[in-house]
Amino acid sequence: MDNILRIDTVSQHDAFYHQQNLHPLVSVIDFTGRTPEMYASKMNFGFYAVYLKDVKCGDMKYGRHTYDYQDRTLVFVAPGQIINVDINQDYKPQGYALLFHPDLVRGTPLGKHIEDYNFFSYESKEALHLSEKERKIVLDCFEKIRYELEQGTDKHSRTLISSNIELFLNYCMRFYDRQFITRQDVNRNSLEKFETLLSDYFQSDKAQVIGLPSVSYCADQLHLSANYFGDLVKKETGKTPTEYIQLKVINLAKEKILDPGKSISEIAFELGFKYPQHFTRLFKKSTGLTPNDYRSLN
Repeated sequence: MDNILRIDTVSQHDAFYHQQNLHPLVSVIDFTGRTPEMYASKMNFGFYAVYLKDVKCGDMKYGRHTYDYQDRTLVFVAPGQIINVDINQDYKPQGYALLFHPDLVRGTPLGKHIEDYNFFSYESKEALHLSEKERKIVLDCFEKIRYELEQGTDKHSRTLISSNIELFLNYCMRFYDRQFITRQDVNRNSLEKFETLLSDYFQSDKAQVIGLPSVSYCADQLHLSANYFGDLVKKETGKTPTEYIQLKVINLAKEKILDPGKSISEIAFELGFKYPQHFTRLFKKSTGLTPNDYRSLN
């Protein structure tokens, strides 16, 4: 098994690339002309990292998927995430990186909603591809952070740096929204596969054996990260994947309820509910009627 290179602090990462560290909790790196301290195949960071890749400079993999990062691509890495990096003797990184430790934003407005930036949990093939104008905005954000680092630390530094990181991440939210829009054909294809997946699931005995399909199960079957899958479905349908699945279950339930030969308990079991009362509760919440009332009215 390959050894995992653990880099816990921003200072250690700066030293790894032979860069002077200006702040123990945050750094902006220009990789031009830099080579790593050693060669590694797997790395694990104790901080957030965002890489702007300007040219093809090696492969990086999260989980099962490898993505060949081309120009103007943003890659997001969360603390504790293991990444496979193709760092060898021919590795010549070009681009930039923003690194910041959770301690930097703890207690700040950014720290209170850092988990809202779902793209830190996206898989590699779900990276953000930038236009040239977007790339300039990213570099401008990096430059503002670098400027603060070069001024030295005073009572305003933490607030200004965290605010600029938050500004940068909010721009990334906008850019991802644009990417979802410009990839509508791909997204529709994913939704069609999602609908087919649910139909096949309930036509088989999986619901009785496994239970209701979970969001993570559906995302895995579609080869997407759970967070990216959730954001895609929400932006395309206005519903969360859970709401979408529940709507599918309710529509199927309505059809089954009209069969007088099946009891409500049998229908609940067929749809993947362990307890009939859970099915009844969901059905009433969705329709305003109990399954028996719906049957009587129809």
